[in-house]
Amino acid sequence: MAHTHESVADIRSESFPQYQQSIEDSYIDGYEPVSLSAPHSSLNTHAMWVAMGLILAALFGIGLSVWGAGALVVGMGSEPNIGAKLLTLGLIEVAVTLIGAAVLMTIGRRNYRAYRKRTGRVN
Repeated sequence: MAHTHESVADIRSESFPQYQQSIEDSYIDGYEPVSLSAPHSSLNTHAMWVAMGLILAALFGIGLSVWGAGALVVGMGSEPNIGAKLLTLGLIEVAVTLIGAAVLMTIGRRNYRAYRKRTGRVN
């Protein structure tokens, strides 16, 4: 016994289709949306703000690296290898925080990239 799957027309959606309108359809030619109020703005995402915080946190690693490089050149106290350790830890911290910031910025700007692809606008 074979089963046949006959499709039944969806009369409601065919009679009353729902058209989805995006906000940029109502923009006047030449209008440049304000960054903070635009729905595609990257400034409205948590990922972008955390990424900016990580960029600032990278300053700690830069300072630690400079301190370590100075300790390598001048020397520091009774620990002979402290400069190399501080330099290495500082560079690792800078790399980790900047890579994390780059990933979060990519995630945070996905709505803007979709907007640009959808509309062809530059800003």
